[in-house]
Amino acid sequence: MFEIDIKRDFSAAHRLKGYKGNCASLHGHNWAVTVTVKSEKLDKIGIAVDFRKLKTELDAVLSKLDHSNLNDLDIICSPNPTSECLAKFIFDRLSAKINDKRVKVSRVRVAESKDTGASYFET
Repeated sequence: MFEIDIKRDFSAAHRLKGYKGNCASLHGHNWAVTVTVKSEKLDKIGIAVDFRKLKTELDAVLSKLDHSNLNDLDIICSPNPTSECLAKFIFDRLSAKINDKRVKVSRVRVAESKDTGASYFET
């Protein structure tokens, strides 16, 4: 099994409604996104997935989030645009564009700081 990782980032604000603490107020992060794609086989030229295609598709998903107030976007799950929610959102959107018979998005990690983040994957 081969695993391919790409990393991208975006900047956005959010607030956590119903949270008791500082994060209840509007604040921003420079979110770091790591996508892992798996493939059992390489293609005829010896690659699992074209990095350029993967970056292009991920950038298209992230462009909807970048420099936004995530709470204002209807595309994000409710009740709050958490790291967990963003990881699933990105996983679902990217899987729809990337997955085929040979390649599958296996994990998306979204970190709101160097110390904290959440991952989404399916078993």
